[in-house]
Amino acid sequence: MPSKNRTLVIAAAVIGLAGLAAFAWYANQTVVGASTAPTPGAPKPGAPAGGPPGGFAMAVEIAKVASVSLDDEVSAVGSLKSVDSVILRPEVSGRVAAIRFADGQKAAKGAVLIELDAQTQAAELQQAMANLGLAEANMKRNEELIQKKFVSQRALDETRAQLRVQEAAVALASARLGKMSLRAPFAGVVGLRSVSVGDYVKEGQELVNFEGVTTLKVDFRLPELHLAKLAKGQHVELTSDAMPGKRYAATVDAIDPLIDANGRSLAVRARLDNAQGALRPGMFVRVRLVFASRQNVLTIPEQALVPAAQGISVFVVSDGKVKQTPVKTGQRQAGSVEIVEGLQAGDSVVTAGQLKLRDGAPVKPVDAAAPGGKPAEGK
Repeated sequence: MPSKNRTLVIAAAVIGLAGLAAFAWYANQTVVGASTAPTPGAPKPGAPAGGPPGGFAMAVEIAKVASVSLDDEVSAVGSLKSVDSVILRPEVSGRVAAIRFADGQKAAKGAVLIELDAQTQAAELQQAMANLGLAEANMKRNEELIQKKFVSQRALDETRAQLRVQEAAVALASARLGKMSLRAPFAGVVGLRSVSVGDYVKEGQELVNFEGVTTLKVDFRLPELHLAKLAKGQHVELTSDAMPGKRYAATVDAIDPLIDANGRSLAVRARLDNAQGALRPGMFVRVRLVFASRQNVLTIPEQALVPAAQGISVFVVSDGKVKQTPVKTGQRQAGSVEIVEGLQAGDSVVTAGQLKLRDGAPVKPVDAAAPGGKPAEGK
């Protein structure tokens, strides 16, 4: 390339770079000027941050501090259990000869539920009774003969001892025969059997469960801090998800003297009447234990609380302005919380809109949000 053309190309490149640099400087100056320009409605330099601009009142929802009657209570969960519950097992081996119940049937105390083949045991009992009869006859005969001096006293004593041996043999045979029948140990309901007639069962084999359902117990745990307030006979209210809308009454029956060292909890057992049979062992229940009822307790909605590093506070509305007031809370219930210290009955507290408020900010109370999502007009 000739030297003259090379010089022209270099000169054009230098001029282009200078133009780009000038354009970039101009654009940067324009952006900086726009960012430093005041925005309409923005607070002036030195003005305090927070609160509505221009001193306008902030729309908030409020609620009155209510004075109500409050139950001192505690809630827990537990499972229902039968007061009497067994699994029928045979004490001896044998073949099932008869089943005297239907699955799920009620049975009275002492009713025969399952019979094993007892032919051998019945024969042994008959033999023992025959021997007993012979021993009784010998005893009677010797008693008559000793009066006539025909037998010695030793012969009479041996006869009397033989009679006692035969009496014991009859009792033993009778007991063996009785073990061939499984009877209901108490009044209750039979479960689902796992054997049929003709099955050979071994001693100790599980045959069927038997539950007493007229009275049930519920075991649950409470924190150890409630120990001083617990007492036998206290009223307990039970609810079950399987029986919505229904409540069942129970009473504290026993308190475990041992506190669990791991969870620091206390085992409690309550008892309830189930004569109607509506509840079943094994059901999950919710337990509500009421210790006492207190009057004139101050409560506010839970959403009025404002947690902070310094503690819990609320915004109290007075003369169109709010004042952030620290409070001390107590017992909590669904949607409300007890106020132990910091408020008085009738005070108005902010329940929605606290995040934009500062101490002393003007507010305008409005109704709670309508279903459409827009707040109603202020009163």
